[in-house]
Amino acid sequence: MEDQSSQKYKNAGHRKRLRDRFLKTGFDGFADYEIIELLLSLNTPRRDCKSMAKEAIKKYKNVVGVLDASIDELMEIPGIGPANAIGVKIFQNILKIYAKTKINVKKKIDDPQILFEFLREKIGKEKKECFVILFLDTRNNLVDHDVSIGSLNASIVHPREVFKKAVLKNAASVLIAHNHPSGDPTPSEEDIATTKRLIEAGKILGILVQDHMIVTANNYYSFAEKNTL
Repeated sequence: MEDQSSQKYKNAGHRKRLRDRFLKTGFDGFADYEIIELLLSLNTPRRDCKSMAKEAIKKYKNVVGVLDASIDELMEIPGIGPANAIGVKIFQNILKIYAKTKINVKKKIDDPQILFEFLREKIGKEKKECFVILFLDTRNNLVDHDVSIGSLNASIVHPREVFKKAVLKNAASVLIAHNHPSGDPTPSEEDIATTKRLIEAGKILGILVQDHMIVTANNYYSFAEKNTL
């Protein structure tokens, strides 16, 4: 009885410390397994979640991989039962709703991570290459967006097509993005050349290209963040 009580107290103290860290700094300084551990603990009373969280990260590589795993896949991890798995999927779907609502018509674009979440849901998991244009007004609010699905070719990304739509929507600036089905967001030489061509065309028309983001299911590359525009 004494050992069980000590273990219970130890687990309760560890959970409290984890939650207190989150309340102070969010997930800053958290290891991936600690984020999943905290999530699993919400649906797992009186039980240590560290080992199952570490195993989940080991199996699915990172937080995004765990969130993207199916309920059956999550339950392959020893200790993760239906309640835990459903809790993870609920959290993942809340994130989807948040991202879609956060970036919607008349919403300000000011956070690359939220932009990535929005684009990831739009095109990040597509098997074919897709091209997205986000149209912004003078206050940097999202006015509308346009998605072209299919092989990336000159007709889709030609400046004429991109800026024709921007002019019709009275956009002051645009954000452009496309996906890499390979999973590697590193820009190709063609991506770099296309970006430069669109920026130059935008300058002539007075429409700023704010960024070109390449997205995958788990990662992104931002020309603006890398100062390569």
